[in-house]
Amino acid sequence: MEDLIIIGAGPAGLTAGLYAARARLKTLMLEKLSPGGQVLMTDWVENYPGFPDGASGFELMDKMRRQAEKFGLDIKSQEVSRLDVLPEKQIIVTDNGNLESRAIILACGATPQRLGIEGESLLTGKGVSYCATCDGPFYREQEVAVIGGGDTALEEALFLTKFASKIYLVHRRDKLRATKLLQERAWSEEKIEIIWDSIPKRIVGEAGVEGIDLKNVKTGEESRLSVQGVFVFIGYRPNNELVKNLLELDERGFVVTNKYMETSEVGVFAAGDVRSKLLRQITTAVGDGATAAFAAEKYLENLK
Repeated sequence: MEDLIIIGAGPAGLTAGLYAARARLKTLMLEKLSPGGQVLMTDWVENYPGFPDGASGFELMDKMRRQAEKFGLDIKSQEVSRLDVLPEKQIIVTDNGNLESRAIILACGATPQRLGIEGESLLTGKGVSYCATCDGPFYREQEVAVIGGGDTALEEALFLTKFASKIYLVHRRDKLRATKLLQERAWSEEKIEIIWDSIPKRIVGEAGVEGIDLKNVKTGEESRLSVQGVFVFIGYRPNNELVKNLLELDERGFVVTNKYMETSEVGVFAAGDVRSKLLRQITTAVGDGATAAFAAEKYLENLK
């Protein structure tokens, strides 16, 4: 039986793993994809302390992984399909058999939110994308639309200026939610045009994206924007499939915790983007992970 199993290897999970391994807990980390989480799809991170010139998402997460493994963290590529929480232990059902642990840290992260409009599912991967870093190079000298008005939307729109000839930033309000620095950069970029007070109604095309139909929320006027790509950045939904009927969730489905990262089930902790909180950033995920690991250590000491 493990002392601690961490599900998810993003910034929160890797930090928790680092702290747990240094505390000499018998710790296992499970990740169905590559260690690094959503950050791997981020072209450049410039607001993580200690990197004054910024760092690529891959570089930052690779350093976190190597540091955690240096202290003995065991990372396995396994997908978890079910959790059974019992008194003083948890059973983790994976695609490679069952595991047992005395404590769990959920660091499952979140997934980009979809628009839920006509044409989106049909054209996902054929012009509809949720990752500019992944797909931006396919749109050299083409026109694209970016949906959203927060930090991620502006960061990705600015990244797309390396490739696209024109970026239409579509936002449902009359002002952006992004930080002032990003707004200033977007306004000074001649390739970016902001379309205010508008929402997407449908994405047009068959073999690929040919355009997007928009509706002005103030006037009701509808129009079609001719673009070859649509990039969606309207927030994230929690990867809560494992705990939907197990833990207390907030109204949006994020896991509710206290300040010690404890969930509604004893011995189960949560950290990072899957947790209900004000700000979802690499820095806050790292803080969550450290707190969760320390709290789990204290919980395990009390069990003895």
